[in-house]
Amino acid sequence: MRKDFLPFTRPEVTDNDIAEVVSVLKSGWLTNGPKNAAFEEKICEYTNSKNAVALSSATAGMHILLESMGIGPGDEVITPALTWVSTANMIVLVGATPVFAEIDRDTMLITPESVEACISERTKLIIPVHYAGAPVDIDAIQAIADKHNIPVVEDAAHSLGTLYKGRHIGGTNTALYSFHAIKNITCGEGGMLTTDDDELLKKIKMYKFHGLGVDAFDRQNKGRSPQAEVFEPGYKCNLTDICAALGLSQLERIDEINAKRTELALLYRELLADIEGIEPLHDPVGYDFKHAWHLFIVRVSSEKINRNDFMAALKEQNIGTGLHFRTIHLQKYYRENMGFKPGDLPNTEWNSDRICSLPLFPAMTADDVRDVVTAIKFVLNNA
Repeated sequence: MRKDFLPFTRPEVTDNDIAEVVSVLKSGWLTNGPKNAAFEEKICEYTNSKNAVALSSATAGMHILLESMGIGPGDEVITPALTWVSTANMIVLVGATPVFAEIDRDTMLITPESVEACISERTKLIIPVHYAGAPVDIDAIQAIADKHNIPVVEDAAHSLGTLYKGRHIGGTNTALYSFHAIKNITCGEGGMLTTDDDELLKKIKMYKFHGLGVDAFDRQNKGRSPQAEVFEPGYKCNLTDICAALGLSQLERIDEINAKRTELALLYRELLADIEGIEPLHDPVGYDFKHAWHLFIVRVSSEKINRNDFMAALKEQNIGTGLHFRTIHLQKYYRENMGFKPGDLPNTEWNSDRICSLPLFPAMTADDVRDVVTAIKFVLNNA
């Protein structure tokens, strides 16, 4: 057993990250200001996106995105159920109905076929999730959406650095990134919307800051015009410059971060290959991609131990784990208020009962990965 506890994740904060945040604290401009503008520009450069808007969180971004697109009562939004609850919650909170598409059992990505099966005359939006750092077949999903004249917004919370057919996620569409503390780069809390839709961009900027007709920080005026007025009632979803400075500093080394995550993930795959009862996710097939390795997920399929007991036993071996995620459609609110029941989404439910995220963060070493695999073998052998 390890002497020290290995957490599921640990944010990597360098001296330069700290220095950049300190420089903002000394600058006199703490909230939405020049660092936000610079962060947006650098994300556009990195992802080859036309526009970007920094936000207080990806969840806040999803809220004002739905509002900006006019999604509301009577509308349906297609998305997977095996993801974080925020998307479904935001759909419900604007008065619309989430329609959950089934996932592929081995990749845990929604498929074009499952999306098309969910489309109805009330469908107003499709939100595929690029899960754990692997991309969905977005071209095929977009083709289906175009056929039915339905917009697509990509949930890229796990996918900064993911490539699909050689291009960055969100580079040619509307996408939402997350910079929560466990993500590949972090602002502590924060998000970013990228889009090639100029009209949508204007609405997002308005809704993110009280409904004012201008942003909180105008690049030409170096501040907010005192004559700004409310166009529509809006929200307060802007990112602080403190957070943006941290994100900017981390973005400088995103390729280095993802390369280390990839190295660790491939070692996991090698060492777990012959362990019965532990099934890593499969790669998607049929298109070229580059994995960002936000998470390393396995399915506990052993007949000797269930997932919850497996996670508890690893903790006793000083190995932390995560659970990403419990399926949304069988959680209390959605069962009781929307009538979802076991059996609705067999692949989703099978994975939800078995998934476990193993430790994965850049400061880990190859020996740490070996310790995790050794602990897994011990737990299975003693189950």
